[in-house]
Amino acid sequence: MSAQTREEGTEETPHPRATTLLLGHAAAEQTMLAAYRDSRVPHAFLLAGPKGIGKATLAYRMARFVFAHPDPTAAEVAGANSLAIDAVHPVARRIAAQAQNDLLVLERTPNDKGVLRQQIAVDDVRRTVAFFGSTAGEGGWRIAIVDAVDELNRSSANALLKVLEEPPQRALLLLVCHSAARVPATLRSRCRTVVLRPLDEADVAKAVAAATDSGPDDPDVVAAAAASAGSVHRALALLDKDALALRKQALDLLDGLPKLNANALHALGDALAGTDPLRLTAFVDTVNAWLSQRLEGETVQRSEIGRLARFAEAWETFNAAARDAETYNLERKPFVFSAFGLLAEAARG
Repeated sequence: MSAQTREEGTEETPHPRATTLLLGHAAAEQTMLAAYRDSRVPHAFLLAGPKGIGKATLAYRMARFVFAHPDPTAAEVAGANSLAIDAVHPVARRIAAQAQNDLLVLERTPNDKGVLRQQIAVDDVRRTVAFFGSTAGEGGWRIAIVDAVDELNRSSANALLKVLEEPPQRALLLLVCHSAARVPATLRSRCRTVVLRPLDEADVAKAVAAATDSGPDDPDVVAAAAASAGSVHRALALLDKDALALRKQALDLLDGLPKLNANALHALGDALAGTDPLRLTAFVDTVNAWLSQRLEGETVQRSEIGRLARFAEAWETFNAAARDAETYNLERKPFVFSAFGLLAEAARG
C-alpha cells in the first residue's frame, strides 16, 4: 500500500484509528488489559510482529479503552472482557476524527516539498516532550502512539529514549514495531514487549471481508488470505489479480536463488512497471516474507551467523531501495534487477 493510503486509509482499508474489529490477538489484548488493571501499569508497550497483522489497530484499541476508562481500578475495568468500546462512544468518535487532544500520533510526515519522509523526523519526536509536559484533559491520561519505531532514525530514537527514561505520571506510549530485533536495546529495555503473531487464514479472510464488504468465502478473498502470510495488509494488496500473479512470478524467482533467470526477471520488471502502488506492495511484501523466513529461529548456530548477517543486510538494503522507489516514483525494472542481484549474493555467500 502506498504511503498515502497507509497514513490516511481508503474506502476499502480504513485507518487503524477508525477500526474497531480486532481478530486473532486475544492473548495480546488480554495481556494489555491485565497490565492496565495492575497498579504498576507499564508506561510503554512495544507491540511487535510482522507488518499488517493488526498492531496499530491494537494500539488504538488500547488508547480508546484507557481514555474511556481512565481509572484502572474502576468496576467496569475489572469486569471488562476485552479492550473494546462501542464505536459510537465519544472517545471512539474523537479518535477517529483525530480530535482527541490527549493523543499524540508520531508517524512519517511530508517534508516542505510535500514528499513523505522516509523516516520519522526528530522534530516530530521532540513534540512528545511538550506533549507529556502539558496538562492532560479529562481523565488525566496522555497517550502517544508511534507507528512505527522501525522508521525512527538514530536522532529520533534518541529523542524518544529521553521520554522513556523519565516518563511522567499517567503517560502511556504505544510503540508499533515490525521487527523487534531492529529496535535499539535501550528502547526495548524500557518497554513491555507484547508479541503479535501472524493471523491464521480464516481470521485474515474475515478481516478482509469486513474491510471490503465481501464474504469470507469469496474465492478472491480466500486466495488473498492464503497468500497473505497472516497479514491483512498484504491480503488487501493481493486482492488485485495482477498483484497475485506478480507474487507468483516473484516467488518462482526467489525459489530459484542463487540462480537467476534473466527472462523471468525481465517479465517481472515489466509486470511491475508503472505507478500502481498495490503491485509494488505485493512485490516488496513477498520479498520481505521470504527474507523473514530466513531470519527466523530462536537459536542460531555459530556457523549460521554469517548467513544471517548477509540476509539482515539484504533486508536493510532492499527496504531502503523500496522506500526510494515508492517515494521518488523511480523506475521499477532496475529496482527488480538490483533487488534480485542483492538477494542472489546473500543466498550464494
